[in-house]
Amino acid sequence: MKRGFGSDNHSGVSPEVLEAIAAANTDHALAYGDDEYCRRAEQLFRDTFGPEAKVYFVFNGTGANVLNIDAMCRSHHAVVCAETAHINVDECGAPQRVTGCRLLPVDTPDGKLTPASAETRLHGFGFEHHSQPRAISISNPTELGTLYTLDEIGALADLAHSRGMYLHMDGARLANAAVALGCSFRQMTTDCGVDCLSFGGTKNGLLMGESAVVLNPALDAELKYRRKQMTQLCSKMRFMAVQFEAYLATGLWRRNAEHSNRMAQLLLGSLEGIAEAEVVYPVQANSVFVRLPRKVWTALQEDYFFYDWDEADNVVRWMCSFDTTADDIARFVEALRRRIAEAKGRI
Repeated sequence: MKRGFGSDNHSGVSPEVLEAIAAANTDHALAYGDDEYCRRAEQLFRDTFGPEAKVYFVFNGTGANVLNIDAMCRSHHAVVCAETAHINVDECGAPQRVTGCRLLPVDTPDGKLTPASAETRLHGFGFEHHSQPRAISISNPTELGTLYTLDEIGALADLAHSRGMYLHMDGARLANAAVALGCSFRQMTTDCGVDCLSFGGTKNGLLMGESAVVLNPALDAELKYRRKQMTQLCSKMRFMAVQFEAYLATGLWRRNAEHSNRMAQLLLGSLEGIAEAEVVYPVQANSVFVRLPRKVWTALQEDYFFYDWDEADNVVRWMCSFDTTADDIARFVEALRRRIAEAKGRI
């Protein structure tokens, strides 16, 4: 497959991660997380997010989101989220099917909830005929590539807690948000009042595996059993743990995220002067959303795979990865210019 901009899931694995997996592939180790590798990784999560943080390794981001929602909610509860949220759009109804709770989506112009917009769904408390709002879920970066500031996260946490609710953060690309905001993982989560976190790495150089991180100890109630029921318990968990160890202990998360964010800025700059390519959202992390004439983007998809994010509005999404190069961008923009010229009948 040609190196392109379809998704940061399309990239390979950081060499450091493969080396860590190979180093762990010696002798035997206890299964299901009862090994020295998992103990070291668990301590790293406490060092990173705070002494009360509890990590549960899972197979994928949907598993992390669902386990976190299950920690916060019961089947009569509801979760407020942006209309564009991954849990609402890209998880095939998994949160609703597995937990039984309801999602309450809010339309947003930029993928970000505000206390005012979230408040519009906070009603019916104590009314037994309505699903009870129990959590607010946000993504940082959002699915539109925009960022919540620390103050904005804190304001949503304050709102949730004032209503006896919890705040969940989908951090599939949390490293990209952290380097863009110039803050630590803890400053963006625990210190802002986030109660639980889906912490990802596969979009930033890991091979597989994500994590559900419980930051509020009150939510850590028998989650190990619920993870098992959700089919998210890995037997050879050491191979998940060593990836996160390499990721967190060596600064790999930062190096990879800084690079992919930098490549997104380079791609953004390369679009200057191309009138047909209208950037529709601020480029704050590693994604670029562009409105293009339909004839152009459909022709460009013959050269490169990428998602038509909003087909009705002719908006497409281009993602940069930890291994994207300047040459990749130059070739892509050259193909874009060629397709624009063809659409105009110039070649």
